[in-house]
Amino acid sequence: MRKLALLLVVLLGVAHFVTVSRCEDAAEEKVETDEEVDSDDEDDDDDDTEVKEENGVLVLTDGNFDTFMEGKDTVLIEFYAPWCGHCKQFAPEYEKIAQALKENDPPIPVAKVDATEASSLGSRFEVSGYPTIKILKKGEPIDYDGERTQEAIVARVKEVSQPDWKPPPEATLVLTKDNFDETVNNADIILVEFYAPWCGHCKRLAPEYEKAAKELSQRSPPIPLAKVDATVENDIASRFEVTGYPTLKIFRRGKVFDYNGPREKYGIVEHMSEQAGPPSKQVQAPKQVQELIKDGDDAVIVGVFSGEDDAAYEIFIEACNTLREDFTFRHTFSSDVANLLNASPGQVVIVQPERFRSKFEPSSRTITVKDSTAVSEVQDFFKKHVVPLVGHRKPSNDAKRYTKRPLVVVYYGVDFSFDYRKATQFWRSKVLAVAKDFPEYTFAIADEEDYAEELKGLGLSESGEEVNVGIQAEGGKKYAMEPEEFDSEVLRDFVLAFKKGKLKPIIKSQPVPKNNKGPVKVVVGKTFEDIVMDTKKDVLIEFYAPWCGHCKKLEPDYVALGKKYKGEKNLVIAKMDATANDVPNDSYKVEGFPTIYFATSNSKQSPIKFEGGDRTVDGFSKFIEKHATKLSQKKDEL
Repeated sequence: MRKLALLLVVLLGVAHFVTVSRCEDAAEEKVETDEEVDSDDEDDDDDDTEVKEENGVLVLTDGNFDTFMEGKDTVLIEFYAPWCGHCKQFAPEYEKIAQALKENDPPIPVAKVDATEASSLGSRFEVSGYPTIKILKKGEPIDYDGERTQEAIVARVKEVSQPDWKPPPEATLVLTKDNFDETVNNADIILVEFYAPWCGHCKRLAPEYEKAAKELSQRSPPIPLAKVDATVENDIASRFEVTGYPTLKIFRRGKVFDYNGPREKYGIVEHMSEQAGPPSKQVQAPKQVQELIKDGDDAVIVGVFSGEDDAAYEIFIEACNTLREDFTFRHTFSSDVANLLNASPGQVVIVQPERFRSKFEPSSRTITVKDSTAVSEVQDFFKKHVVPLVGHRKPSNDAKRYTKRPLVVVYYGVDFSFDYRKATQFWRSKVLAVAKDFPEYTFAIADEEDYAEELKGLGLSESGEEVNVGIQAEGGKKYAMEPEEFDSEVLRDFVLAFKKGKLKPIIKSQPVPKNNKGPVKVVVGKTFEDIVMDTKKDVLIEFYAPWCGHCKKLEPDYVALGKKYKGEKNLVIAKMDATANDVPNDSYKVEGFPTIYFATSNSKQSPIKFEGGDRTVDGFSKFIEKHATKLSQKKDEL
């Protein structure tokens, strides 16, 4: 029995030893495995910086780009997208370019970047289209805008690779207080950009602006483009009422005009080329005017003169210059055209196109321009008579023709093509019968598809009626006619009710908050008038969007600001979700998020827009303390 017990003890000891040994072996294996994994990870890290080659073209990524670029003098890079047809078409040519530059002495690297994968690089080099070709000289990008051929690209890269090569000076002129007035006063035409170095929109515009400046500098005669750092040249920026960045203005011999054109190279070049020409085109035959009257959809403005040395002609051209983007101007020295218009030299005639003529208004208006006639008088004549009694409001002419309020809009299927013209004019005639009795209001017809969102805002998108009516009133207020079968009398009753103040405005609004005692007061559509327009208080109002990253980033500082001024009874820090609520006042334009205004107690209709990059408690505090009218505490007490 003792022997048996001893044997069991020995067996147990052996088993324990084997188990321990196996555990140690397993632990060693685990350590070895971990070391192998670590080694694999190190290999993976090495893979991140490894540069592969495809058909002679190096493949760069977010992971290997900076390492590869170290010490390189010149590198050619194509930013592409795998799905891009132009990129696919260009690929064989690019491979030939890579081979040609590889044989150069010394060889010049040729690389490509899939900008859909290497998003950081795409953003860093401001890639907005495919393929984008850049030459990097000592790490600094140089845009390539030439022909996409082996000969052209290789020649350009070799030129840039020369040791003594330096980038050409900017085509864009830099203006300061020392040269601004002299430059703009002596230029027949010049485009000036007011920018801020920190402004993202300015940074995106910069390369397009420079390309346009370069092309326009080669025009005959050249059209100069210039820029002003508005954060440094404050006096110049203030003089021209620059409140946002970038702001572009056209100057003609010192006279300033707003620039309303495109903001990319080709658009800027085309727009400025047009601006450099005369604001009015000459017509030599009656047929040219007759075609505009017959087929046009806007008023025809024609000046009749004896010749280019006519003093009235000079006044006309100066008046046209300011308004050239809003109107189509024509002039003539032909007696035949003058007879067609029943006009004499020195007169300017506005003729409505055939589709907008009615028995309730004259088909044309005339002003006689004398030596003593002011340019502003001629311009007022244009503005007053260019819109017919009932015109066609469209997205393309809305901002130019239909900004006056109140505006009565009749929405239906507006179509002046041959098949639908009769139906369009049928409803328009009913509007005319009412419009003639309310000269203080502007009336227009509008296609319901063009203004689907506006109809939705009026609550009329599902009305079920063929014709709907809304009124856009002063201060951003809007009114909707109750859906019913449309005729002249129904419209007249609606307009009369509006005139007598019997209608309630339509305001899109979230529910009014039950508890609104936080440091930042919540404003909704229904409470905008009560809170923001309160003349007893200064109000800082942020218009935000729930999905906006900048708004989310701002939130902690904005709440802290509210807490800082919580004790100020006559100062309100507020916010409003501008995607879920109407802003019922035109003075508070929301064109991006966040948009912030300071509505002082004594100037509610002219709020001060917060501009600048310092969206911190300190930055907002300085802004408030500078403009506040109701601040009771001293700065050092806050």
